[in-house]
Formats: sequence, structure tokens, C-alpha cells
Amino acid sequence: MKNWNNTAEIIIIGGGILGTSVAHNLAKKGQKQVVLLEKEFLCEGSTGLSVGGFRQQFSTPANILLSRESVQLFKHFEDEFGVGIDMNQPGYLFLAREEQTWEDLKNGVQIQEKYSVPVERLSPEEISHRWPYIKTRDLLGGTFCPEDGYADPYLVTMAYAKEAKKQGVLILENTEVTGILVKNGRVRGVDTSAGKILAPRVINVAGPWGGKVARMVGLDLPVLPYRRQVFVITCTKDIPQPVPMVIDMDMRHYFRGESSMILTGMSDLEEPSSFNLQVDQTFMIKVVEALVQRAPVMADSKMIRGWAGLYAVTPDENPIIGEIEIIEGFYCAIGFSGHGFQHGPAVGRILSELILEGKTDFDLSPFAHDRFGKLNLPGEKRAV
Repeated sequence: MKNWNNTAEIIIIGGGILGTSVAHNLAKKGQKQVVLLEKEFLCEGSTGLSVGGFRQQFSTPANILLSRESVQLFKHFEDEFGVGIDMNQPGYLFLAREEQTWEDLKNGVQIQEKYSVPVERLSPEEISHRWPYIKTRDLLGGTFCPEDGYADPYLVTMAYAKEAKKQGVLILENTEVTGILVKNGRVRGVDTSAGKILAPRVINVAGPWGGKVARMVGLDLPVLPYRRQVFVITCTKDIPQPVPMVIDMDMRHYFRGESSMILTGMSDLEEPSSFNLQVDQTFMIKVVEALVQRAPVMADSKMIRGWAGLYAVTPDENPIIGEIEIIEGFYCAIGFSGHGFQHGPAVGRILSELILEGKTDFDLSPFAHDRFGKLNLPGEKRAV
């Protein structure tokens, strides 16, 4: 960025997929006076620790639309950036054991079909025929979309960052924001571990730290960090490839193929909010037990490695996106509840429009920061 002098037009807090996507889109639209601040290294937080999944099977129209746009961007990513992102589309298979879960999945399909999502309702018999390693005796049914899949979060994030730099964005790593400067109800800049930076607009895309950043301007937004653990195992038995992302909604457990191995994880709904990134061996056993319960063929598998990342979770498991009107110049895109990577490309485009043009063609009302306790909006029923 030219004429730096510790001043900018826009400061971005967070160097994951959201931060770099917003930076790229702002620069692409002509705003070059942008500084992105990351307290550690780019893609070292939640984005880099995610499993890179993307899917269109959501229960709310807003999330479906974000996914539809992002999937198209992923498909053409290499053409635009000249970088392969290891995109795979083996599909997502959602499974239901309980009556209410099955009703929710079927209701979700009705919504998804309105937005041209190529989703199928499947009986237990159809599931068993396509994926014979899945135990189906206790299932009522499932839904499947063949366009869902996964990509490499690191490759996507770094490609955005590289292009943003090329267009003039200044990216400062190892630079932690310690405070946000506000005067007369509007943003003036930030204090950092490297000194003060002045700017009239600040974007909070700090992931699990998003709630902490919001408190720097006196806002108590309900965004909390929760640990999510992931494990990679070998599969000693030959099973049909590719292995889709299989999600047992009643167990909140999932597994999918990872090259010649299996990647698996599960939500621990009893674990309190924290920034804990340690791997819990006891919980690992629970995850493997759930895997074997759903796919008995994996009983002889061996553990390769595991890691933990953080979800930034809101009460309705939908994000907060947009300008916080009570603090002029302060914007947020936080609380994606595990969906930040897959929605990052679309949100980068939407937020850059909102900031530079004062409006966007995307209805952000379901993601309003003040919706909690006020608006009777449905939460996202397909968070895992």
C-alpha cells in the first residue's frame, strides 16, 4: 500500500478466509488503502484447522444462497487465481434416526429445491445400496447432494492473500489488535502490538476472537469459541470410493474420505466455551466408537493423527454480518458456527459491496447483530 504512514481507509482484523476474501474483494473494486492485521500468521487459526467442507444442504435460505455462490466461486477458482485448491465433490450424505430429525431433513429438502440444489431423499435401502459399509438398520432415511464436497482452506486463503497484496493491500502478520479507537460514536482506528493505525472503517472477521474484538467497541455480541476435534484414521478394508461426507445428525458425528484414509469428528455438546486446542484422548475414543457404530467395517482401523480447531458459535448458529449501526464504520462477519470457510468467498463479495457502495444485493437481515431476543427467525438446523 502506497503512502502508508500508519493510516488507511479500511482495517481488517483477522487473517483467515474471511479476512483475505474481504481484502481481495475490496481491492478488486478499487479500494487500495486497506490493511489486514493478523495476530499470528495467515490461515493459522480456525480456517487452517478446518476440514474445508462446503455444502448446499442448509435449512435456511440465506445459508443456501451463500453456499450456492461460494460453490460456483470454488469451481472457477483456479481459472481466476491460477491456483488449484484440491477441490473434491463426493457429496454430503445426511442421516436421520429420530422422527423429528427426519422431518427436519425432509423440510430442508423442500427449501433447498426452491433454490435449485440437486438434493435427493434416500430410503435406508437406497443408502445401503450406494454405500454398503454404512449401517442403516436404525435409520429412517437420508438426504444427499452430489455437488457438496471439500477443498483446501490453506490454498484458498493464501491465494486470496497473494492477489490482495498484488492489488495493493498491506498484510501485517504477528500484529495483534489490542484496542479499537472510537470517538463520538464512530471508528477512528486501532491500537496494535506494533502501534496505532488510523482508519475510518474497521472490519471484525476475527473468527473465534470476534466476540472479544466486538467488546473493544463496547458491544456484547453472543459469539463464543468452542473446540472441535478432528481425527484421521487408516481404513484397513477396501470400501467403494469416493467416500462422501457422512453426517449422522442425531449423533452430531461425521466422517469422509481423505485420500486413502478417513477423516472423522463429532460435536461435544457438553463441552463449555473455551480457546482450548488440546486433543482429548478420551473424546477421541468416543468419536471412533461413533464411527464404528455407523460404519462397522472400520472397526480395525488405526489412528494416524488428530487436531483441534475452534468454531465461533452464535445462539442460532447463524453468523453476524454487516455494519453495527451504533458504531459508525464498524463491520462484522463473525459467528459462522463452523461454516466460515465455505461461506467466505461469497461473504467477501457481499461485505465489500456493503462497505464501498453502502448496499448489497444480498438480504442480510437474517444475520443482523441485534436479532437475538427480538426477531423470530429460524436458526440453522444443519450445524454439526
